[in-house]
Amino acid sequence: MQSITRREFLKMVGGGVALTTAGSWLASCAPAPEPTKAPTVAAPTAAPVPTVAKPTGKLSVYSALNETTNNEFVKAFKAAYSGVDVDLLPMAAAGELQTRIQTEKASPKCDVFIGGSSEFHDALGKQGLLEAYKSPNATNVAATFKEASGLWTGWYIGIFGFLYNTDRFAKEMANVKKPTTWDDLLDAAWKQKLAYPDPIKTGGGYIFMATQIFRFNKDEDKAMDYMKKLHVNIAQYTGTATQVIQLVSQGQFIGGLNWAHDILTNKAQGLPVELIVPEMTGFEIGAVSIVKGGPNLVAAKAFVDWVLTKEAGDLNVRLSNRGSVRADVAPAPGAPTLDKVTLVNYDRQWASDNKDRILKKWQAAVGM
Repeated sequence: MQSITRREFLKMVGGGVALTTAGSWLASCAPAPEPTKAPTVAAPTAAPVPTVAKPTGKLSVYSALNETTNNEFVKAFKAAYSGVDVDLLPMAAAGELQTRIQTEKASPKCDVFIGGSSEFHDALGKQGLLEAYKSPNATNVAATFKEASGLWTGWYIGIFGFLYNTDRFAKEMANVKKPTTWDDLLDAAWKQKLAYPDPIKTGGGYIFMATQIFRFNKDEDKAMDYMKKLHVNIAQYTGTATQVIQLVSQGQFIGGLNWAHDILTNKAQGLPVELIVPEMTGFEIGAVSIVKGGPNLVAAKAFVDWVLTKEAGDLNVRLSNRGSVRADVAPAPGAPTLDKVTLVNYDRQWASDNKDRILKKWQAAVGM
């Protein structure tokens, strides 16, 4: 390789910094999306490109996915990369995994963080705790669903909805209107009959709250007034989103707020629950990211590559009813899609950047 002088090297580095700065400035000037227009998924382009180095050894994965998806994903990944042994830490609350990664920053134990909304991954990226990686398969993911520098990449979509226990609703609330808007949940008939995932611990809980802020055109006071009124009807704030469905399906509460795909999954298992997607709802981008300084970077990149394949997308839809960011992955039968629901103008970057402040404002509003 031809040697270069120190001056030539500094000129090259300076040029790279300038390009990066310019790119960031251009990104900040990009126009906001239309209020109710659904983001489009990218059509597949090139065939998947394998990781250059052959991955081996142990891969540590922190996962916010459910048990069935975890088991099937690990099985399928190991079939594709037989030289890798996966050490999985499952934890349904993505906020707890985020905290764990932050706690371990001096000596990272995790290679990959998978699942949970992008807001959790984005915060870690801003703290310098994630490794930027642009997987070759990320070319099949629209810019809307990924972080520009590769700190995290979205791979599934979840739409927020409402569920109710069909048995209890029919017996106790036959004269009550089934909610078609979020304001319907303020009806006194729902007092102490609702379950809601804790917005501090769960992505779903926070996305619901942010959805209200955007529904009121970022008028935070109006949104907090809504959350304060809703608080009267909340019987329990759960530590995970899945607990809401469990409690409602068991009949402990009549209604709850949760992800449409999880509600459909439980309904398909014969539980007495029904899904409604109210107007002006929000959605999550489920992400995957690589922890900076993790023990096995090569295997981590291979895992991200695999998660972004059509095969993994098809498997995830079949197991969870989630939507895929890939255009060549068909949605689950009967599952709501972004183009079929009325979406709020969800400013994801704002929601991520203001998360800590908004959560403190909510705690003050409801007295928690």
